[in-house]
Amino acid sequence: MASVDHKKIEIGGMTLSNQRPFVLIAGPCQIESEDHSFMIAKKLEGICAKLEIPFIFKASFDKANRSSVSGKRGVGLERGLDILGKIRETVGCPVLTDVHEREQCKRVAEVADVIQIPAFLCRQTDLVLEAGRTGKIVNIKKGQFLAPWDMYNIVEKLASVGNEKVLLTERGSSFGYNTLVCDMRSLTQMAVTGCPVVFDATHSVQQPGSLGGASGGDRSFVPVLARAAIAVGVAALFVETHNDPDNAPSDGPNMIRLDDMEYMLGQLKKFDEISKANPPVDRQ
Repeated sequence: MASVDHKKIEIGGMTLSNQRPFVLIAGPCQIESEDHSFMIAKKLEGICAKLEIPFIFKASFDKANRSSVSGKRGVGLERGLDILGKIRETVGCPVLTDVHEREQCKRVAEVADVIQIPAFLCRQTDLVLEAGRTGKIVNIKKGQFLAPWDMYNIVEKLASVGNEKVLLTERGSSFGYNTLVCDMRSLTQMAVTGCPVVFDATHSVQQPGSLGGASGGDRSFVPVLARAAIAVGVAALFVETHNDPDNAPSDGPNMIRLDDMEYMLGQLKKFDEISKANPPVDRQ
């Protein structure tokens, strides 16, 4: 891989860069209630403070990409942003949430530190441009249908509106019906853009639509894939977590149990320290 000028993005006193210690982006799949969100945010903040891992809280106010019309979607825009704003102020961590429509971008930017574009919508030019115009950090999830080098075009779209504060997230690629597979080469291929690269360890084990009216998955593979990504080298790790994932309203099979987060993160921090101290040799 040719020499890359790795960008550094500052947020809430932390630095996101492919060459710096990894940042954790974590929280429940969707906002279920204020009490539930605060419980998870405070628990994660405590774990990350203990392990000295920078932390960004994530949760969705609306899960618009549901398998079934009966799928639970969340608390909605206004209530969700109210809760995220309170977490940002009280817990003291940056917050991330996703948008699905152009009209949501400006309102979300008033609260969120990072605006996320879902994988299914990563090629929606008007949505990407509107998110970029807010001036906020934009996290683009690579579509399951895209090659990693195709993400360069999306980075260019954001640059066209003057926004170079871009994160690129790997979340697996379609591998037949109802299955995803992770190609770890994509992490280095997307890093060629210079953008900080994120690995989404929980959505990467998703089995889209495999339960008929909902997506399945296998959380036992999350720590395995997370280790591999950390070994390759990433700027951030994206993990959805829940105190009772088997009864969560969305993506339960993929989410890590909250009680297991400290042990997993402690291991991953050790892997990250080795990885960042020993970058791969460029033989090209």
